[in-house]
Amino acid sequence: MSDSAAWLATPLQFLKGVGPRKAADFASAGLHSVEDLLYRFPRRYEDRSRLQSIASLREGQTVSISGDVITCGLRGTRRPGFRIFEALMRDASGTVRLAWFNSAFLQDQIRAGQRLVVYGTFERNQYSGLQITNPQFEVVEADEIETLHTGRIVPVYERARSITPKMQRRLVAEALEPLGTDLPEPLPDGMRARLHLPPRHDALRLAHFPPVDASLDELNMFRSAAQRRLILEEFFRFQVGMLLRRREADAERKGHTIRVDDRIRAALRAVLPFKLTAGQRAALKQIGEDMQRPQPMNRLLQGDVGAGKTIVAVLAAVLAMENGLQAAFMAPTEILAEQHAQTIRRLLAETRFRIELVTGSVPAATRKHLARQIAAGQVDLVIGTHALVQESTAFHALGLAIIDEQHRFGVLQRATLRAKGLRPDMLVMTATPIPRTLALTTYGDLDVSSIRDLPPGRQPVQTIARPGSRRDETHAFVRGELEAGRQAYVIYPIIEESEKVDLRAATEMADTLAHEVFPAFRVALLHGRMKQEAKDRVMRAFASGEIQMLVSTTVVEVGVDVPNATVMLVEHAERFGLAQLHQLRGRVGRGVHQSTCVLVYEYPISEQAQDRLKVMTETTDGFVIAEKDLELRGFGDLSGTRQSGMPALRLGDLRRDHALMVQAREEASAWLASHPDGERLDELKRTWIERFGLVQVG
Repeated sequence: MSDSAAWLATPLQFLKGVGPRKAADFASAGLHSVEDLLYRFPRRYEDRSRLQSIASLREGQTVSISGDVITCGLRGTRRPGFRIFEALMRDASGTVRLAWFNSAFLQDQIRAGQRLVVYGTFERNQYSGLQITNPQFEVVEADEIETLHTGRIVPVYERARSITPKMQRRLVAEALEPLGTDLPEPLPDGMRARLHLPPRHDALRLAHFPPVDASLDELNMFRSAAQRRLILEEFFRFQVGMLLRRREADAERKGHTIRVDDRIRAALRAVLPFKLTAGQRAALKQIGEDMQRPQPMNRLLQGDVGAGKTIVAVLAAVLAMENGLQAAFMAPTEILAEQHAQTIRRLLAETRFRIELVTGSVPAATRKHLARQIAAGQVDLVIGTHALVQESTAFHALGLAIIDEQHRFGVLQRATLRAKGLRPDMLVMTATPIPRTLALTTYGDLDVSSIRDLPPGRQPVQTIARPGSRRDETHAFVRGELEAGRQAYVIYPIIEESEKVDLRAATEMADTLAHEVFPAFRVALLHGRMKQEAKDRVMRAFASGEIQMLVSTTVVEVGVDVPNATVMLVEHAERFGLAQLHQLRGRVGRGVHQSTCVLVYEYPISEQAQDRLKVMTETTDGFVIAEKDLELRGFGDLSGTRQSGMPALRLGDLRRDHALMVQAREEASAWLASHPDGERLDELKRTWIERFGLVQVG
């Protein structure tokens, strides 16, 4: 290992100026080594070599200014619990007002007499006139040496607990000092030359401390040569690993054989309660062909809520069972597992196959008895929750593992389930469609089947966006549906009222709705802090029709099938992500009656939130919504809850850098074709396992 490589591996605790306490703060941000620190881009860059004077500010400008704080303090407003921290700042040319909303903590950070460097938008406030609202800021010393912190293009880092951007700037400079030209180069020489990429050690320096003549716009769009090189490096490593895993999977052999003959085709037809859609037929054909290959299937089945993924999965299970193998069907919650068990037992009632449900609430003695029968091969299809991955559940001949709502399971749980079989085929399902851009890159080691159409007779859910000022009108509509014998969901973004967040809380509003707005109907509350047993009890009562209105947080995002529910009312819809809103809307529209989703929003509403609501009212196509979600929100959290098993990219952003990911895949594919083995391949494989090793389905 070279000296520079050894330096990158050094724990941050041993970097000059860090120590155990700051190392713990860095660790909270996922930074453990010198390499972690250097491979964390600044949030943005400020040109402090050309700070504007206060007198030159113009409305609408995003500016960097420096000055002294004259006065500062906290001011109350007419809104209960809503306060504004204000400061008056002066330079040689004049004064400007700074305002931070709901930021009382700044009392401990900003004081009169301090010098600040401020970055933000100079804009007009309807109450207080022109000001810089919610600016980023940094306290600087009046006599500070103009090297790292001023007089240049300055990197601004995200705070890590007690470690300020200014501290990080100094520590990054310290970490860069020992790096030399002996730093190992993970990118092929030909690729670097062809794409005009700087060497690794130069790229690291320039990404943090760019030259004074660098383009600020280019830097803040992460498009400088140094930034592009480091993003491509990360993507190239990632794609080599994905392609290697794909190669290894293709070389793997199952411990069983699947055959399809006339008898099995007849058995599959006998199970079908209706004619499959074109999308279902295409998906089933792909799955059947995969299962007949000697290599284990690793396929993702995606389709909107109600697209009919379950029947396709059941037919795949029948194919495995007709070949003398067992199948496992894993759902994220007990109540969903129970519903799947009811559906599947009904579909397979005329077959010879034995189906059993294994969940945590099954009595221990029964579960123990079932475990012995499963291990002996006396149970053909096992449906359950995470209980299926427990050590006590062993299979005789597991040939197919099906996982519903795959993003709700940890990767290790999926891997454990797969390890229980004879290299079983793996089919994972999601009702959160993956954008085409992601399917081409991040899920490059998976085969993807998509069901784009819906079964005949299913009516699209009508979606309406309404301001909170029209809530009475909305409630009147809901009351009409309840009086007609239908049921409704009402969703709130938080559980209990908080002084800090002016949102309508589920607990308080459930009480109001039950006693003041809908006293003639049974209203129940469901939220994530309830024990699972209590949640299941409420959901069962709603599913059976005992409860007419379910007031809930997003815990119902993935829930049971309630065909009689025709209203989804989402309060503070401006606070939800697109994928979450689409999942919530998917709770209704499952029966024969027309269903409606009402998205109630409050002012002020951001432009991005308006865009989300517009998308929701214009389309019910989950695939269109997934693409728009990626466009609006980026890669970080595509399903409303961060997808388990998604790669922890340090530098790259799939929305911003999609073209670079595609380029990296092409380069990785070409390089692997010409370098099927060798030392560099082993090194890339090792670093891939360290960085991305859990990005897998099975």
